[in-house]
Amino acid sequence: MSNTTSTDPRITRAIEAGRIPEGISIAWLEESRDKPATGAIIFVTVVTGIIVLCRIASRAFVLRRTGLDDWLALLCLALLIAFVVLDTKLINIGAGRHYQYLMYVLTPEEVNLSEILDFAAHIVYTIALLICRVSGLAFYHRICSIHRGFRLAIRILMGVLVVGFLPQLFLIIFHCLPVTGLWPYTKEDNWQKNVDGYQCLPWGLVYSVNSAVSLFCDLLLFGIPLAMIWILDLPRKRRLQLACILMPGILVTGISIARLVLVIAGQWNMDMTWTYNPLLAVEVSEVGATLISLSIPGIKPVFDKFIGRTGHDSNSGGHSGHSTKGGTRGTSMTLRNLSLRPQHHNKLSSNSDCYTYNDTKSRNRDDAETGSTEGIMVRVDFDMTTENEHRGSKVLEA
Repeated sequence: MSNTTSTDPRITRAIEAGRIPEGISIAWLEESRDKPATGAIIFVTVVTGIIVLCRIASRAFVLRRTGLDDWLALLCLALLIAFVVLDTKLINIGAGRHYQYLMYVLTPEEVNLSEILDFAAHIVYTIALLICRVSGLAFYHRICSIHRGFRLAIRILMGVLVVGFLPQLFLIIFHCLPVTGLWPYTKEDNWQKNVDGYQCLPWGLVYSVNSAVSLFCDLLLFGIPLAMIWILDLPRKRRLQLACILMPGILVTGISIARLVLVIAGQWNMDMTWTYNPLLAVEVSEVGATLISLSIPGIKPVFDKFIGRTGHDSNSGGHSGHSTKGGTRGTSMTLRNLSLRPQHHNKLSSNSDCYTYNDTKSRNRDDAETGSTEGIMVRVDFDMTTENEHRGSKVLEA
């Protein structure tokens, strides 16, 4: 050892107790990613919380209706917070420091506690991801329930999510026999005490399988809005607007890939614990990004009410988009007013399930039911005085 003291009290105690062998650098043991990981985790959690709460407020107080997807999102946020609390404790223990730090600096009790907390944290994480995805399916079902093809696809995907969730959960719970919250790091050097009686799977194998299943589920989940946008017969500008609202979930698949890479790098690296803090940050980001991507459509109404509408009113000379006295009128349409591309009519819906964009009868019926219709609400406001110029604004409400 090049030094006999350290700025880390635990390293100093380990030196005094003679637990650190010669050749282990104190500077190496002092290296830490704890603060950046903690900061990233807290930042993602705060941003996610703000967006989800804005979504609930928008749905409850602006649209005055909430759905199962909203309450599932709120439950998922609660699980995310619980996961963050456990992650913070793991980081503070030192579970994300260099492997030699765990071997020589942490006490056996601290090592065991870190493994138990990791066990509990990843059960919460796995359940949180499932709830998020079910919330997404409930949202897609709400806006696509009139299409028989989408209804069937959503129900099938629900079964796939459950089938994928069960082995993920069981792999974590039964990673060792007999069942325990401990997860011994290795048997080769046998440095961890009181773990000889357990037969355990390598943690990297378990997390790699779970990460691959999670990535597959994300691809399926966020493929639904892609398919929905593809088959709708919309102008290019409208298609792009709808994609910007429904497609941010594609970014979640990138986060899932990053998690898989970190798991593989950690398991087959001699310094396996050094990637643990970034892994925790990525896992929090995965749950947070899923919640955010599914909440963006829900916050659009409150954004339009307090921000977008203000800009529109000022540009239109002070006339309100909802006022009929000022010569402005609005019509509301749900997805049933948007026609499918011709090649998809027979594949995904019957004439009784899908209405064309220009169907005046169904449009009038939807106008009468605006207060109770669920789904993506497309509100088209236009100024009667300039109607011949076909000018207007289009607002998507979810």
